[in-house]
Amino acid sequence: MPIKGLIFDAYGTLYDVHSVQAKTEELCPGKGDLITQVWRLKQLEYTWLQTSLQDYRDFTYLTQASLEFALRAAGIEPSETITKPLLEKYLNLDPFPEAKEALGALQRRGGLKLAILSNGSTAMLTALVKNSGLDAFLDATISVDGARKFKPHPDCYALVEKTLGLKNDEVIFVSSNSFDVAGAKHFGFKVAWIKRGGAANAPSAPIGPAQMYRLLRGNAEMLGYRQDYTVAALTDLIGLL
Repeated sequence: MPIKGLIFDAYGTLYDVHSVQAKTEELCPGKGDLITQVWRLKQLEYTWLQTSLQDYRDFTYLTQASLEFALRAAGIEPSETITKPLLEKYLNLDPFPEAKEALGALQRRGGLKLAILSNGSTAMLTALVKNSGLDAFLDATISVDGARKFKPHPDCYALVEKTLGLKNDEVIFVSSNSFDVAGAKHFGFKVAWIKRGGAANAPSAPIGPAQMYRLLRGNAEMLGYRQDYTVAALTDLIGLL
């Protein structure tokens, strides 16, 4: 079956979640790296926890809750002076440098539907794609709000067919997040893993927050749900078609 659509994860795949670090360091001097990494790890943990509890609260809520957790873990009491600009930055994350080039090339190829499927809330994603200009390349921006669960629950990936009419074997799902790769592969998509910042060699001590994050989130999972393709950047995707 020919590929008719490329479906992209947003956070960590099209957008650099760690582009909040400079603002975090500005607001919390000396603790920006630590807070940024804990924030992201806790944000992911909260999505899995909420789905396990069968109690849906959207990504806007979880992003703020995880930020407050990270601040308190770093010894900083959350205040609107800190949280408001950091949450605003989440609506203005930096796309990865090759994102527009890659989406433009795929769009010019023709015959492909390009879309996002993300844990982000509808409101967050609408603002993010508009502010970054990526909305010009996308046929749809799909939020897991439609499933009221978070990836990697199968109901989230099922939103692709409901929204775009694409069957599993007509899709390449693209993510840099190894848990998302496992979820999409288990669901039945062809999957391309963008290997961003994975540790090729054993780390050397001392291990800082950013390196710990890469060790946990930058390497393939060991549960057997393996990607079909491994690429280094979004611009490599055109070669898969």
